[in-house]
Amino acid sequence: MFPHSWALIVASIHSGFGCFLILNWPQSDSEHLMVSSEQMQIIEKEMFSMGMPVEALMEKVGIGISTWILDRQRLIENGAIVLVGPGHNGGDGLVVARELYMAGVDISIWCPFPLKKELTQKHFDYAIRIGIENLKHKPDPNSNSLWIEALFGLGQSRIFSDEIVYLLNTKKKTSPDKLISIDVPAGLDSDNGNTLSNTSFKTSFTLSLGLFKTGLIQDSAIDFVGDLERVDIGIPNKILVDLPETQPLRISFSDLSTFVWPRPSRSKSKYQRGRVLVIAGSEKYRGAASLALNGALASGTGSVSAFLPHSVSSNLWSSHPEVLLLGDLNTFQNGSSDFSKVLNEVDLNRFDSILLGPGLGTAEEKDCFGSYLQDFKGLLVLDADAINRLSITSKGWEWLNDRKGPTWLTPHLEEFKRLFPSIDCSNPLKAGIEAAKICSSSVLLKSAHSVISDPGGKTWQIGQVNSCVARTGLGDVLAGFVSGMGASGLACDKKLDSSLLAASALMHAYAGAFCIKGSTASTICTFLSELMKKEST
Repeated sequence: MFPHSWALIVASIHSGFGCFLILNWPQSDSEHLMVSSEQMQIIEKEMFSMGMPVEALMEKVGIGISTWILDRQRLIENGAIVLVGPGHNGGDGLVVARELYMAGVDISIWCPFPLKKELTQKHFDYAIRIGIENLKHKPDPNSNSLWIEALFGLGQSRIFSDEIVYLLNTKKKTSPDKLISIDVPAGLDSDNGNTLSNTSFKTSFTLSLGLFKTGLIQDSAIDFVGDLERVDIGIPNKILVDLPETQPLRISFSDLSTFVWPRPSRSKSKYQRGRVLVIAGSEKYRGAASLALNGALASGTGSVSAFLPHSVSSNLWSSHPEVLLLGDLNTFQNGSSDFSKVLNEVDLNRFDSILLGPGLGTAEEKDCFGSYLQDFKGLLVLDADAINRLSITSKGWEWLNDRKGPTWLTPHLEEFKRLFPSIDCSNPLKAGIEAAKICSSSVLLKSAHSVISDPGGKTWQIGQVNSCVARTGLGDVLAGFVSGMGASGLACDKKLDSSLLAASALMHAYAGAFCIKGSTASTICTFLSELMKKEST
């Protein structure tokens, strides 16, 4: 499904276990790096200090954007209007106007603010002299012309009038595909994706210049950014390598083609291909256990065992004949499951990974996280109610720091807040990074743009959004899937890299986006299994 592009792999080695290990996935290049407004401004200053003229960079930006637009002729079949701001973002827009005019497009400009930058003024003067119309009144949002918004751009803080906000939002409603923002939509914070006061509007396309800005990839910005594209401005690699090794990376579905999944030698038995123990479900939430088991099986891991509530285990032979039942979970009076008593019934170190949490239900047990799980040397995946229960223990997240093996946490935002109440969640990217560092665990903070971060600070964020992944049960599938992939990774390489968690989350998102047979968790899980079967051949 995803042919491997070996030229893009930084390093791969063949281990004695018949596996390939990928390092530094994906590359820290212009296509993946995410930066703050301050970092982008520093990068531009470095380019200027190396001799790049400000004028030349503006030309490069304007030509890049105009080329993008000219490649989409349907956008400009009824002409275009550039909304020019007072600074260099407005200058970029004026270069775009000039290039489109020279290409024969019916183009005009509108300047709602006085121009403040000398270079922007020069481009304005030239645009007028060559014949581009400067509108004296606000443009009609009901027209079918393309609007190119170049009002403020990077690092903006200015609040502009309700009249302009209304004008832009009306344009978006009347011509849904005819509104483009250059770099950052006006009124949007480019670092956290929040809107500035009442200055929000919804654009159709955002063309991010040079690198992706972190704010554009946060859930809070989804409705305002529209389709996000990157316009290359030729940042030298010499500058990019100076960014921290932990600089967040935006990953997209195309990156699945460069990830090398765990592949055990053909000679290995099922127990040498990854062993997963699933502890999930309750009398209240039987389906969660079933979906988690499906997710683990979809990973292609060698064997799956389980402790389940009796209502699920009694029918396991017909619903999941591949799963080895180790016993039943006790049930609390409220219908939730008690998992603490089963942990001493089996040698946990027989398993490469343990999944704990999906559908267990809430409970007030305070000492459920004891030495058995702490001493487990394999991968512990905590999801849903396991996270909720850990949050009410005396140690809370600090318990994770005493684990002898690696831990992956897979919370959604509300579960995350319960476990890490002192962390500011207004910026999920920063929140995920902070949580991973303080609890010595890798964190998959589930959202439309899921964040994956490890204790060392390496961070990935899924850059493509599809609403089909926001369905009941898909979180249970994801928990089972990453548990299976983690088990396979440990069995294969005898060590674990968090890039496997990131790639697994991305593959899960891909399955949700491209499954053509339906959007239910069960249907998507079947497609996920098919994808992984193709990856293993």
